[in-house]
Amino acid sequence: MKYKVLCSDLDGTLLSTKSDVSDFTISEINRIKSKLRIVLVSARMPRGMNYLQRRLSIEDQPLISYNGALVVDNEKTIASTEIDIQLLKEIYSLAEKHSIGLGLYSGDEWYVEENTERVRKEIRYTQTTPVFRSTEESLDDWKERSVGAHKIMLMGTANTANAISPELSEHFSDHLNIYRSNDTLIEIAPKAVSKLTAIKLLLKKDETMEDVISFGDNYNDIEMLQHSGLGVAVGNAREEVKAIANAIALPNTEHGVADYIQRHLVF
Repeated sequence: MKYKVLCSDLDGTLLSTKSDVSDFTISEINRIKSKLRIVLVSARMPRGMNYLQRRLSIEDQPLISYNGALVVDNEKTIASTEIDIQLLKEIYSLAEKHSIGLGLYSGDEWYVEENTERVRKEIRYTQTTPVFRSTEESLDDWKERSVGAHKIMLMGTANTANAISPELSEHFSDHLNIYRSNDTLIEIAPKAVSKLTAIKLLLKKDETMEDVISFGDNYNDIEMLQHSGLGVAVGNAREEVKAIANAIALPNTEHGVADYIQRHLVF
C-alpha cells in the first residue's frame, strides 16, 4: 500500500540521539517527502520541534505538539486544547504539598521556578530556554491573559512522584491524561486530545487512518500506532507498544525509522 502521511514521534523514536536526527534519517526523509506528508508528533512544545523540521527540510508541514493538545501549521493554529487555570491551581497546590516543582507550557511559553538538572537537560535536548519565575507569578499572569496550559510537567524524586501519583489519578483523571515519563517526572495533558485525535484533524477529505504509517516507542504512541494503516514500534519501544505494533524496526540509536523507510517505502 502507498501511504499518504508519515507520522513519527521524536524522542526515543525518530531522534538517534537525545536531541538530533542522523544524516541517514535526513537523507531518507528527503527521499520520500515529495511522495507523502511528513508530520512530527511529540509531547514537546513547537519551539522544541521547529529546529528538527529545519534539519529535515519539512518546515512547510504541520506539527502536532503536546501530544495533540496543540496542532499548528506554520503560523496558523489548527487546534488548541488547554488545561484551565482552576485545575492548574489545584495541581499546583497538591504539588506544593509534596515538594514537587512544576514546568508550565503553553504554546511556545515555558516557565519553571529553578534551574535544576532536569531543566538543564530539557534545554539541551530540545534547544529551548524557559523563563525562570515563580509558579504563582506564572499562574497570575496566565489568569490575566486568559491562558491555560497545553502541558504540565511535575518534577520531583522517585519517592515524591510515587506519593503524588495516586492523588493525581483520584482527583484529576476524569479531566486530564496523567502519565509517568520516568521515575521522577509526571506529564499532565488535556484528556480530550491525543496524538490520534490530532492526526485525524490533518487528514484530507479523501484520506483515512489507513493512509497513515506511524512510528513510536512509548505509551502515548499506542493509540496512534493501533489505528494507523501501519503502526511501527522501534526496537527500543516499551514491550506494551511492541505488542500492539504491526511491525518492529531497529532501535532509535540504530536509526530504526530511517532503516524501515529505506527497506519498505519504495516509490
